[in-house]
Amino acid sequence: MTLKFVTLNVWIGGVLLENIIEFLRQEDADVVVLQEVLESTDPTLPHQYRTIESLQKHLDYPYTDFAPIVLDNFPWGKILNGNAVLSRWPITERDVRYFCGELDMEHPRMPFDPASWAVTARNLQHVAIHSPGGDLNVYNFQGVWDLDGDNASPERQNMVEAILDATSGKQHVIVAGDTNAKHTNPAMRRLETPFTNVLGDSITTSFNMRRKENPGYATAVVDMIYVSNDFHILEGRCPDVDISDHLPLVATLEMIENKE
Repeated sequence: MTLKFVTLNVWIGGVLLENIIEFLRQEDADVVVLQEVLESTDPTLPHQYRTIESLQKHLDYPYTDFAPIVLDNFPWGKILNGNAVLSRWPITERDVRYFCGELDMEHPRMPFDPASWAVTARNLQHVAIHSPGGDLNVYNFQGVWDLDGDNASPERQNMVEAILDATSGKQHVIVAGDTNAKHTNPAMRRLETPFTNVLGDSITTSFNMRRKENPGYATAVVDMIYVSNDFHILEGRCPDVDISDHLPLVATLEMIENKE
C-alpha cells in the first residue's frame, strides 16, 4: 500500500492558515503531523487559535489527536500549544511521553519571549493508525530549542534516547517534526541507524526565508521525516511554499509487509 505523509510547523497556530489549508488540500495526504498547534475553546478568537477545528472544517481528516506541550499566555487568553496528528484512517492508540519538562497549567509561558523557548517542555506524541495496508506507528515532536543547531547537548541527547526507546520493537514507524536541531547534529545522526532520513542531505534549509530575518536559517535543515526499513521511499520533497515560517516536508511511502 502507498501512502502520502506531510509534516509542518504551522507557526503560532497558523499565521498563514488559509495558505496551509490550500496546500494541504492540494497535497491530499493521508496523514499529516503538525507542530505549534493552538487549541482554544473560545469561538470568538481567530481561526489561527483553533487550529485543528479550523483545518477539519475545510479538509477531510475525521481522525485527530492533540498532545499539548505548554499553556501560552497570549494577551487575549491562555491557550494550549502542542503537536497534532490528522489522519484519514482511524487512530486506534495514542500516548505521550515528555522528554523535557512537563505540561504546567499553573505557570503559563510568555510565547513571544525568546528566553522561554529553551526551557519550554517538549513531548513525543505517538499514535497508532489503522490503515488499509496495516497499522502505522506515527511519532510527532517539536525538539528542544537551541539556536546552535549543531550542539549535541544533553537535552538533545535525551530527546533522541526517548525516541529510540519509544520506537524500539515497533513496525511501520514514521518519526517526524520540527526537531529544532540541524540534521547534521551528531545527536540527530543517531536516528539514522534504525531509520532512514527521507530527505537525507538533499535540501539546504527547511525554513521559509520569506519569513525569516536571521540569514543563518537559510542553511538550516531542522524539519525531518524518518522511516523504518519496512517502508520503500518513493518520493521525498520540501515544497518552497509560503504557508509558514517553516517549509513542509512531503513523503510518499510504500508499506512493506512484515512477516513474522
